[in-house]
Amino acid sequence: MLYAVFMSSALPPCPQPQEPVDTPRLLEVAAGPQDPCLRADAARNRARLLEAATRLIAEHGVAGVTMEAVAAAAQVGKGTVFRRFGDRTGLLTALLDHSSARLQADFLAGPPPLGPGAPPRERLHAFGVAVLHLCADQLDLQLAALPEPTRRHQHPSTQAMRAHLLVLLRQLLPGEDCELLAPVLLAYLDPALIHHLTRQLGMPMTRVEAGWRDLADRITAPRPTADAPRTSPPAAPARPAGTASRP
Repeated sequence: MLYAVFMSSALPPCPQPQEPVDTPRLLEVAAGPQDPCLRADAARNRARLLEAATRLIAEHGVAGVTMEAVAAAAQVGKGTVFRRFGDRTGLLTALLDHSSARLQADFLAGPPPLGPGAPPRERLHAFGVAVLHLCADQLDLQLAALPEPTRRHQHPSTQAMRAHLLVLLRQLLPGEDCELLAPVLLAYLDPALIHHLTRQLGMPMTRVEAGWRDLADRITAPRPTADAPRTSPPAAPARPAGTASRP
């Protein structure tokens, strides 16, 4: 499984980006976004709480992760959990940050085609496939951690993915409105949609991956210039004799 490692391995060193200046920085996961410089005891408490939450997921699934249960498992007061993560969504999001940062390290400075060195279209294909597998491996947690709609696009990992897509789209489609095209591609990688496609509709991941590549190719297909001849749409197949056309 791709990117199934979760709160278990060391994060690689922050790489030196090899892309244009608007490439996202590696997501900071050592501390919360509103508490960037944790004291040593606070950092230990945070790690302890995340370890307790990870054990609860392994034993009881995501439904077993409540603020009260995590506090009891970590043997701290419930107020400590709320102060550190704000709410249950903040706690679940923190659990996802480690694997999100690993993904970012790979697309910022990892080996091609996901990392620098491959043509932008190949990198776009590899990026979507990696995100799809990361989401599928942690789908229940991803769904439980989804923020409410007005906060959904503001999380650092989402902004980092959007910025990376902008880098690739601007290389493929200079002069196009990539600010609007990037969210279209991100929408295909939404955990709720992946849940619908794979679990509710029963689609295999190979089909979902192929759909990503097809969407990426359609969006990034070269636009015809004013002087280039436009191709005519393919002719409709001939109807068998005696077949009535639909109104």
